[in-house]
Amino acid sequence: MSHLKRIAFIGNSLPRRCGIATFTTDLHRAVAQSSPDLETCMVAMNDHRNIYSYPPEVRFQIDDTNIEDYCQAADMLNRGNYDTVSLQHEFGIFGGPAGSHILTLLARLQMPIVTTLHTVLAKPTLEQRSVLSQIADVSSKLVVMAHKGRSLLRSVYQVPADKVEIIPHGIPDFAFLERLEAKTLLGFEGRSVILTFGLLSPNKGVEVMIDALPEIVRRRPDAMYVILGATHPNLVRDKGEEYRESLIARVRALGLERHVRFLDQFVEPATLNQYIAMCDVYVTPYLNEAQMTSGTLSYSFGAGKAVVSTPYWHARELLADGHGILVPFGDSPTLGREIAALLTDEPRRMAIEQRAHASSRSMVWPRIAERYMAVFESGHQYALCDIAARTEAQGLFSESACRKPIEAGHFLSMCDDTGLFQHAIHCVPDRSHGYCVDDNARALILACALVGPGEMGLPHAVAERFAAFVQHAWNPKLRRFRNFMGFDRRWLEDQGSEDSHGRALWALGECTRTDQDELRRRWAAALFRESLPAVEHFGSPRACSFALLGLSTYCDHIADDTRARRIQSALAERLLSMLEATESAEWQWFEEDLSYDNPRLCQALIVTGRSTGSARYEKAGLRTLRWLMTRQVTEAGLFRPVGSHSFGAKRVEPLPFDQQPLEASATISACLAAWRADGNTAWREDAKRAFRWFLGNNDLAVPLVDLETGSCCDGLHPDRANANRGGESVVSYLLSLVEMRQLARLSHGHSRPRPRLALIA
Repeated sequence: MSHLKRIAFIGNSLPRRCGIATFTTDLHRAVAQSSPDLETCMVAMNDHRNIYSYPPEVRFQIDDTNIEDYCQAADMLNRGNYDTVSLQHEFGIFGGPAGSHILTLLARLQMPIVTTLHTVLAKPTLEQRSVLSQIADVSSKLVVMAHKGRSLLRSVYQVPADKVEIIPHGIPDFAFLERLEAKTLLGFEGRSVILTFGLLSPNKGVEVMIDALPEIVRRRPDAMYVILGATHPNLVRDKGEEYRESLIARVRALGLERHVRFLDQFVEPATLNQYIAMCDVYVTPYLNEAQMTSGTLSYSFGAGKAVVSTPYWHARELLADGHGILVPFGDSPTLGREIAALLTDEPRRMAIEQRAHASSRSMVWPRIAERYMAVFESGHQYALCDIAARTEAQGLFSESACRKPIEAGHFLSMCDDTGLFQHAIHCVPDRSHGYCVDDNARALILACALVGPGEMGLPHAVAERFAAFVQHAWNPKLRRFRNFMGFDRRWLEDQGSEDSHGRALWALGECTRTDQDELRRRWAAALFRESLPAVEHFGSPRACSFALLGLSTYCDHIADDTRARRIQSALAERLLSMLEATESAEWQWFEEDLSYDNPRLCQALIVTGRSTGSARYEKAGLRTLRWLMTRQVTEAGLFRPVGSHSFGAKRVEPLPFDQQPLEASATISACLAAWRADGNTAWREDAKRAFRWFLGNNDLAVPLVDLETGSCCDGLHPDRANANRGGESVVSYLLSLVEMRQLARLSHGHSRPRPRLALIA
């Protein structure tokens, strides 16, 4: 639930005729309608002393040339105690050199600012760079509508990536109007209609489309090109209708009067819907690639139209993967051929339309309003609260938190009498994907952890079902663990992966030492010994690491098992051999790429070094973990786990998304193992930083956990948290919470850890 009660929007507003005015008005309306308790207002920019008949939502007007108006607008917003200001920025709508007057307003505001950048220039002038950089500095968050915008902000303006959000241009959720009905209504019955709409100006490339028409008419004699939109007011002010008249003359020179219709009007949304509905192809032949966003493109795409466009930045991203057709800039012959091909191939055109409509549903204004509200909320929290103070306020590292029971409601709801479900749809268990030994092994480790000092423990029957699942997963014929089981309790394979086998061994090792039930400890030790030999031939570094984590606890508890000790040393040597085969000064890692659960490899060597007394293992684990951590911290000091988009990319810096709870949990465990090994308090701070990732100290400033239920989102996407809360995620979070609670108790009276208090080491 949002804590925001009052939000103000600064930008152009209807009835002023421009794209920014339409966008600001639509965004304001969508956000205002998102919550009945939200109060909103608009501050509208006036151009060249023009006066507009604004709606009541516009509480203040600014003459773009009058610096005093900017000051008074800031004072009005401060007096109104607005929680957040949403600024719509475009070069040309604010006064002063490069629009610098807006800085006067922003500097006076006493609340967080979230700025939507409608243009990000790749080659700004010195003044433009200075203005945009200052806007970025005073903004809690910046919103762009294309990935190119984020890239330019980082490379050209050095804006930290965690400050930038990508939210697409919103679109109306138009009621469907059948194409033939719309053509009849508008007088285009029997014609193949190509449409361009929006304010008319030379950069739109309409002349290129007119030059393409002869080829289209040759193949579709019924073709009609409709150019809908008034001439841009600034162009009219400076040059009158000179551009429109040049286009009309061009049409006459080509003899295309029967195939071109100019409609000089600024239409309302309902009328615009009719024109979009009746067209067969929508075209945006813009002349310049530096177009970060296009409202007309978004509208037509969202209405499910086949779009042909030049490859400006917004079109290149929106129309990728078969969602439209791109043609070179200024290339009339190619433009004509592509449009003619669509008009003569209805199945292909319909397929493009269906793809566009399906993929655009996330762009309708109610969904966009939800995403803006999330950004407003995170920007507000980021600006007003120090993360550490916020964490302390939640009581997560205080003594009182150590005395409070862990909330395991969601975890228990994800279990049935078979075991822990793999996945959830939002917070509801998803039975269709059944179970796996990976997650139930993790759940068994959690059950063992929750019997530690100060923890609540789980009901005996709950812990028993995880043990029973691991037992049932054991295939004695193949001497391997199965992994995946359907909801009907039928195994989907005879044996699972090496990694899942190693993870089962890890759980059994933990159970051998720490389970509260003596009989279950004996069971775990027996199954551990029976299933251990298989790992001697494993090649997966993670399987070896998981097995080593189990061996460290098993061997510490049963010290005289010489076979286990031999396999422990063999697996540790295997990891060292992998490291030696790939390590360089720049790449201190076991593989050519960074994949999942990376810190477990380091942790395995650290705990094996402590278990065996081998300094070689411990030093290698500490060295590789130190190298990995340099790649898991942002410039702003946030924890950023290796994103799943990086998997498989050889010897490159990790990509930031998607981020998984599993990685944060592994990092916490590895860093605490390192702290227990060498006593360096920096490791402890690294673990705290990784834990705060769960709480919202992350790239999106979005909390991933619900403290009331103990649930955890499945990850962090580039633009949002994953709404689903599956088994792996909740176990990862709860394991980390137990470790941090233990750390808080331990750190209260001791500067260095006591070795045997380690939870998972």
